[in-house]
Parts: sequence; C-alpha cells; structure tokens
Amino acid sequence: MSENYFKFKKFIIYQNNCAMKVGTDGVLLGAFVKTNKIKTILDIGTGTGLIALMLAQKSKAKITAIEIDKPAFDQALYNVSNSIFSSNINLINSSVQDFVKIEIQKFDLIVSNPPFYQHHLKSGNKQKDIARHSETLSYEELVTSANSLLNKKGKFYVIIPKDDESYFIEICNKNELYLSKMLNIRPTPQKEIKRVILEFCLNKTEIKTTELVIEINGRHNYSKEYKQLTKDYYLNF
Repeated sequence: MSENYFKFKKFIIYQNNCAMKVGTDGVLLGAFVKTNKIKTILDIGTGTGLIALMLAQKSKAKITAIEIDKPAFDQALYNVSNSIFSSNINLINSSVQDFVKIEIQKFDLIVSNPPFYQHHLKSGNKQKDIARHSETLSYEELVTSANSLLNKKGKFYVIIPKDDESYFIEICNKNELYLSKMLNIRPTPQKEIKRVILEFCLNKTEIKTTELVIEINGRHNYSKEYKQLTKDYYLNF
C-alpha cells in the first residue's frame, strides 16, 4: 500500500503522483456543508474526490463530480471506485465551462474548493498550476456556472481566502446569488482569519456568521470545535 494516502472512517484517499492533495480546506468544506433533504449534488473541481466522498458519506444524494485535470480525475476515479459510495458518485473529466454548456440538470447543492491564486507566480508544474491558479477557472466563471446549474431552492458553497471575500460576494450578487451563511476560519487564536466558507442561495435572507479556530497550543493540537466538525471523518477523532 502506498504511503501517499489519507485514511478516513469510511474511505481512503490515495493521491499517487497527483498535485491535488488532501488539504484542510477541502476537509473543512466537506464537513461544513449541510446535506439534509438533498437529492442532487455537483462538486466543481473535485480533485482526488475528497469532498464528493465526504458528502456521499453523509447523504444519499446522487453526486456529480467534475475535474479538468486528467491525472487528478484518474486518481478520483480510483478512489471512488474503491469506496463503498461508488454507485452514488458520477465522475466527469471536464471543465465546468464545458460542462455547463451541455448539462440540463439543476442541482440542489453545488460545492467548490476553487483555484484562487489570482496574481501569484506559477510553479512551473502544470498540475499544481491548474490546481492553484484561477486562470483555468476564474471566480466569474465559477459563479455564472453555479447560477446556471443551481435549482431555485439550492445552495452554493465555496471556500476561499478571506482576502477574496468581498470581491467574491460582489460577483455573486451581480449573478443573483446572495450570501446566507459565513464561517470565518483562523489557523490559531492568535492568527488572522485566513479562509472563509460562504453559502449562497437565490433568495436574499439573514446572514449567519460563525468562526472556527483550527489549532490551539501547538501544531496538530486541534480545537474542540474543529474536532466536533470533522469527527465523522477522521479516524483519530
């Protein structure tokens, strides 16, 4: 068995030779999203399949997971095929820009952990650059696609850098997607908010804002709140 994997309670994520690794952002998004009464889910940019598998673990929804990068798609296909949720997840090797042109289904829930390095130097590694840089999927393209694919009562979730929050919300508002929930995420109590999970819907509503600290008193010493949020997935929680 390869050492390059993460063990969760009901599935294993392998990431052999794949630039799109399991990260805290994906785990947080997958754990935070609510799936009550959800029948159809779209995961935009599934990477190695982490979020799709997390959502399959807590719902009976039919999940469509799309990924533009072929090596990541192949790894996701392997991960899903070797899980107990393979019948619930349909993987598609495509960009969302192409997917939205042909897809007629509307989804109850859309999730994305999008590439967000908008003005950073590229690494020279094609896979890493696809995973991290927004040239392959701009915020505008992501939002317009979500607007087209979301049903009238659906929810759209993303995790992005806190610095991008205002800009992203502005784009969503222009596309008639309105903020309904926000989770601010701090690495430690002393550090600034680095990430934010945003929930949008097609109707204006009261915005609920909460905060989560990941680690306290040292590396890998996770807060009670983080453990509570992710306990259904990690073996050691």
